[in-house]
Amino acid sequence: MRLSRRRRSLVISLLAASVLAIALAPLLMPAAYSVVGHSVSESAAQGLDGAWLARLGFVLFGFAVLLIVGYPAVGWGRWARLAHGGFAVSMIAAATFSHMPWDDRSYDRFEDLLHSIASLGVGLFFTAGVLLVTIDKRLRPGLHRVLDLVALAAAAVIPMLTAQSSIGGVLQRLMFFLAYLWYAVETIRPRVRSESRPVTLSTDTMQIGGDT
Repeated sequence: MRLSRRRRSLVISLLAASVLAIALAPLLMPAAYSVVGHSVSESAAQGLDGAWLARLGFVLFGFAVLLIVGYPAVGWGRWARLAHGGFAVSMIAAATFSHMPWDDRSYDRFEDLLHSIASLGVGLFFTAGVLLVTIDKRLRPGLHRVLDLVALAAAAVIPMLTAQSSIGGVLQRLMFFLAYLWYAVETIRPRVRSESRPVTLSTDTMQIGGDT
């Protein structure tokens, strides 16, 4: 089973539009903004006139994943779909509640707290979702399993490195890239059935059991 061609096209279009929005957002930032040191969330920070573009990127990403989650043919188990749904909702929430600005302008501390909670949800739900898909799909092709493991390792390591690195902006964008790639691959790849078809022999007939 796989997503319909129309839904695949829509999901890939939303992902591509999100990538474009996130990539172009720094062009709308003040000169002091740096893609090397500043995070993606800081390009969507409170009080910035150009922050709408990065926020749009978050929203598009969230809706793209919701489209995948809402279609049973994706082949994910129930808990994996719930986890990825949590990722999508958290991504949209991260756009709704903005990060504090990196300069000295005033900002809403409570909104910044809500953004931090949403961002934490993005990371936790993505990690849980990828792990659940990996566990549930024992017959995943080797290259897809490698991508699963790379995404899981990045989700675990990059947040720790970002907090202590002068290139935190680059590291976070790498994490975004891996997330985009993972969802894009899940959208376009053929579905592989994980259930085996047991064969039951009797003295009279051979019966092939159906999918459970």
